[in-house]
Amino acid sequence: MVVYLDNNASTRPLVSVVEAMGPFFRAEYANPSSPHRLGQRVRYEVECAREKVAQLVNAASGEIIFTSGGTESINLAVRGALGAQPVKRHLITSAVEHSSVRRLVERLAREGYRVDEVAVDHEGRLDLAMLEDRITEDTALVSVIHANNETGVLTDARRVCEIAARHGVQVHLDTVQSVGKVPIDVKELPVDLLSLSAHKLHGPKGVGALYVRKRTRLTPVTFGGRQERDLRPGTENVPAIVGFGVAAAEAMHLRPEVIGSIRRLRDAFEARVLAAIPIAHVIGGGAERVCNTSNIGFERLQAEAILILLSERGICASAGAACSSGSLEPSHVLKAMGVNPRIAHGAIRFSLSRFTTADEIDRTIDVLREVIERLSTAVG
Repeated sequence: MVVYLDNNASTRPLVSVVEAMGPFFRAEYANPSSPHRLGQRVRYEVECAREKVAQLVNAASGEIIFTSGGTESINLAVRGALGAQPVKRHLITSAVEHSSVRRLVERLAREGYRVDEVAVDHEGRLDLAMLEDRITEDTALVSVIHANNETGVLTDARRVCEIAARHGVQVHLDTVQSVGKVPIDVKELPVDLLSLSAHKLHGPKGVGALYVRKRTRLTPVTFGGRQERDLRPGTENVPAIVGFGVAAAEAMHLRPEVIGSIRRLRDAFEARVLAAIPIAHVIGGGAERVCNTSNIGFERLQAEAILILLSERGICASAGAACSSGSLEPSHVLKAMGVNPRIAHGAIRFSLSRFTTADEIDRTIDVLREVIERLSTAVG
């Protein structure tokens, strides 16, 4: 029995997504920019998918730009916003961003931009007073993660947007891990830019989107054709875009009771682990989180050893972010939260989905208890 609890890394595509993509590998293979009938049929399906993705965040379809995924969406949002305001050279982000933001702002700092990282508290919540204090007349953009990919802790997006708006500063939210898990309505939330990724909500890999609020100016970061409002040139990945549209429509109609069920399963999992394993500590559990994410640190143990033994028994989890796995150091997220290194070194991320069952949680707890007992005995 394989139990997949690594849904923050990637989710299982829905059957309806895979089925919808099939024709665009076979009969409907034309270029959507072509003027003939076959090309325009494909164009129609791309625009239908755009409408579905837009509806997921209550945007207009013309505000959605398709990209290759969350990373490209983030790069286009940040570089595009800065490029449209060349006089301003200041960017604010947080200490717990995904690597796609962290590595980008490191590069921007080398290019002469001034970057401020806003701290978080011990639960991973953004220091909003510090955010407002860091904004200056030179600030071009505030870019923060909405739901942290390691802990699931949610940023108070409304407060961030309100603070930035008081100073006339644009806001980009990385909503890759939150879209489809918490309601996002851009008509209610005064955000300028949102990055999304299909494979985090049961869609295909290799496709994402950037929401660009009407009248928000961006400069392109790649050049070529005239696709995607001149902001993302290149022939569209039609099968993946169609699949993204189906996944977005399914996520939009996901019943609140399903989200509640995932949350209850996650909460029960944490409670049982804490009861069964005295050295277990839930990280970020005191903050508001997305429904599916649990980061648990096992004191005095190493995450890599835990993951190897879990994998051998068919349990798939991860140590923090998948793109930083292999490191023996605690992640920058846990360091920023001030997590005790004795706990942070043994931090494991378990992320559920709508497909996770109670039987799978039972199996995981049984295996996890055995693994932790074995490793605890080995370290004395």
